[in-house]
Amino acid sequence: MLTAEQLIAAQKANVETLFGLTNKAFEGVEKLVELNLQVAKAALDEASDSARAVLSVKDAQELLSLQASLLQPNAEKAAAYSRHVYDIATSTHAEVTKAVEAQVADAQKKFINLVDSASQNAPAGTENAVALVRSAVAAANNAFESVQKAAKQAADVAEANFQAVTSTAVKATQGATKGKRAA
Repeated sequence: MLTAEQLIAAQKANVETLFGLTNKAFEGVEKLVELNLQVAKAALDEASDSARAVLSVKDAQELLSLQASLLQPNAEKAAAYSRHVYDIATSTHAEVTKAVEAQVADAQKKFINLVDSASQNAPAGTENAVALVRSAVAAANNAFESVQKAAKQAADVAEANFQAVTSTAVKATQGATKGKRAA
């Protein structure tokens, strides 16, 4: 049987976990806000520099050359920005996942201890029921671990695809820029 102290301790641990997860989420949001402020400031500075450069152009050929020189860095910056956002999201997700996994492992351990304690005090003849509960707990743990592995594999595939798309986009922009310069 669970005591009042055990229930209070469990509630306290749950509240602390909730606040910890909330802090992790806010840290991720703070990182995104900081990144966006840096990008906005850099974009403003670059827009000012670009406007000055356009105003100093003397002919159409120089304008085309300037346009081509501005295209590639912007694509690379967009790819870098996407990568930073992705890194922040995956980092925050990893921290939250780690905390949740620790909480689930703790809950599983406590439940197994409860089952063990109950089985020691169970009346004679209930061994089969206790074995069935233990088997169900083991099956649930295996299913949870399988889901975790599948989610990790899916995240790894998604990251590889993201890397490939980003690399392809930058290379395509570089090729287009070189083509415009040659024209």
